[in-house]
Amino acid sequence: MNLIIDGHNDLPMRLREWQGSAVPDLVGVPGLHTDLPRLRKGGVGGQFWSVYVPSDLPEPVAVTSTLEQIDLVHRLVAAHPEDLAMAYTSADVERAMASGRIASLIGVEGGHCLASSLGVLRCLARLGVRYVTLTHNHHTGWADSATQDAAHGGLTAEGLVIVREMQRLGVLADLSHVSAATMHAALDEAAAPVIFSHSGARAVTDHPRNVPDDVLSRLPGNGGVIQLTFVSFFVSAQVRDWIQAADDEWERLGLPPYGEDWPRAPRPGEEPSRVPVAVPHDWAAEPAFAPWLAAHPKPSATVAQVADHVDYAREVAGVDHVGIGGDFDGTPEVPDGLADVSAYPRLLAELRERGWSSDDLEKLANRNILRVLRDAEEHAEEPLWPR
Repeated sequence: MNLIIDGHNDLPMRLREWQGSAVPDLVGVPGLHTDLPRLRKGGVGGQFWSVYVPSDLPEPVAVTSTLEQIDLVHRLVAAHPEDLAMAYTSADVERAMASGRIASLIGVEGGHCLASSLGVLRCLARLGVRYVTLTHNHHTGWADSATQDAAHGGLTAEGLVIVREMQRLGVLADLSHVSAATMHAALDEAAAPVIFSHSGARAVTDHPRNVPDDVLSRLPGNGGVIQLTFVSFFVSAQVRDWIQAADDEWERLGLPPYGEDWPRAPRPGEEPSRVPVAVPHDWAAEPAFAPWLAAHPKPSATVAQVADHVDYAREVAGVDHVGIGGDFDGTPEVPDGLADVSAYPRLLAELRERGWSSDDLEKLANRNILRVLRDAEEHAEEPLWPR
């Protein structure tokens, strides 16, 4: 089995939202895509754990919440030393995988967590952060997001400095969530490889979170990797259209916004179980929405559609520039057949049936992202990760 190094898993967010930042045994936790037995079954050898916090938080609050999420990852790994190992470099990842443990890396999802401070960026690097997504769903003061109307035309002069500093430190610039103009500006600036930690191909599904061809075609010149995601409404046009229609109907009915409040972390001396937790959104729980749901059955994405994105990205960018970034526990909308982290072998089997060789599948599964990590490390002038 090819060991997977996945670019993006939001388990820390779910543990904060649903468990009050408690660290569970990670065996059969209700409602999660991720636990240790399923990671093993799925052949996961390395995982970038996302330390996401909402992009509409005030930046100082976002910095604090990000530090709390990083702490949660470290506590999670420390609680499961036989199964998980912190990894900061490509060599760390290879050692962890060789020892039979799952290499655990940290990715920060959203440049709002930097509060426009290079000092914060350097501190995050010292805590082991190996990538920063330049934006989430909202613009920062220095970079445009994919999901808002343009504010900066890509990266500002300040944004270019931040990208340069990231590369000087060996922190990967993650271009998932950013606008096409920001993607191009970052690629223009980048001297080391960039990544897309969890995105699809826009030519396959026209969603602003996906990557257009004129960006994909630049990855060979940069050396970067797009890690293809499993999020159903990025993968399937039918699911994308259904979600948009459901959102429009929800708003037309005047129903309350269904965004979840970001829960606070436990206070000193407080049991995590006593912290108020988030209530996951459930379309079907709203009686006024039931007639629309009954009249509009929800479509499902498929493993084959995910494979279509992988195949297309390979065609445009090349087999050396593709990887996997499922976004498990970051979305409730996953394809049939890819319900949780045990399911990676189903995607690999689909690609094998399409003619992918064992060597090509190994590149997709882990070798490409390991190369990107090594290249970024070699480029770094002042690596700050823990030794």
